[in-house]
Amino acid sequence: MTQKKGFLAGIMQHQIVIPIAALILLAIFNLIADPSFFKVTLGTNSAGNPVLSGNLISILDYGSELAILAIGMTLVTAASGGQDISVGAAIAISGSVVLRVLCGTNSRPETLQAPIIVAFLVSCVAAMIFGAFNGSLVAFFKIQPMVATLILFTAGRSIAMWINNNELPIVSDETFAYFGGYLPGIPIPTPFFIAVIVYIITWAVLKFTNLGLYVQSVGINEKTSRLNGLNPELIKLMTYVLLGLCVAVAGFIKVSRLSTINYSVIAKDIEMDAILAVALGGNALSGGKFNMAGSILGAYVIQFLTTTLYKFDVQSDALAAYKAVVVIVLVVLSAPIVREKLSALFRKLRPSGSAGAKV
Repeated sequence: MTQKKGFLAGIMQHQIVIPIAALILLAIFNLIADPSFFKVTLGTNSAGNPVLSGNLISILDYGSELAILAIGMTLVTAASGGQDISVGAAIAISGSVVLRVLCGTNSRPETLQAPIIVAFLVSCVAAMIFGAFNGSLVAFFKIQPMVATLILFTAGRSIAMWINNNELPIVSDETFAYFGGYLPGIPIPTPFFIAVIVYIITWAVLKFTNLGLYVQSVGINEKTSRLNGLNPELIKLMTYVLLGLCVAVAGFIKVSRLSTINYSVIAKDIEMDAILAVALGGNALSGGKFNMAGSILGAYVIQFLTTTLYKFDVQSDALAAYKAVVVIVLVVLSAPIVREKLSALFRKLRPSGSAGAKV
């Protein structure tokens, strides 16, 4: 009994335990309520290519966008102790840039006006510029992150409309749809592979450079990190620029899905889901140490929850309320102070268990 309680106390100290527990609970709930939730079928799309479909595939598909954003949001949160609430609007901007480059001055071109890779790179530059704008306000002007990013949150979708003269460009080239759909002959959604690539690159950067250490150092104590020779302003700025790159990738996937854009709807409220994914991953929203794997898992848990609510026909106007209640519970349980309290509780119970065993 003593060893069991000691094991439980140790488990509760790990950041990733809460998202794993949430994932298991959601899986059990769906298994009991409707086992068909987990049904995956192999069919063909309009092009005759094999594709997998089902709720689990939808979670992998749409959760991948959120996972990509969670990667950048984790770094921003760790370094600045705040969150970027403008990523939804920034996705609209980067997506609009992609369509502008591909379509040129004609919103309905018969052929692409530029290679897809060029459009993607241009959108990356644009997203990084807006990320640098947000980062400069936070790092150099010392504006609280949510207030600083509120500017782009408010104006971003209008900027996206202005880029394409308030038109809705449509890309007719079928290869562009591969990035938000399926590659020919591969039944798994392409966004999942893109998310894996982004994660591997991020892991490699954090593994073979000191970026992760510097970000955590600045987030834990900015003054101490400066005394140790770091430049906190530059590191904060860098995290916002990296988040801009993640935004560009997510925006590229978004516009690829429909080969067009809806300025007011695209990526609506995704910034809240990205922040919740970071919190659910066991990361302190006040900054400091972070767990990238936890944030990514948290993103898929959030998408699992969203898909579950849609599956059970929750009304769209009530969806946010149901989601908020569940997420609040999960986020509170994932808070470091709560995990510490639970660990302390298990340790306190250990002597009584040991005494009982002797009797």
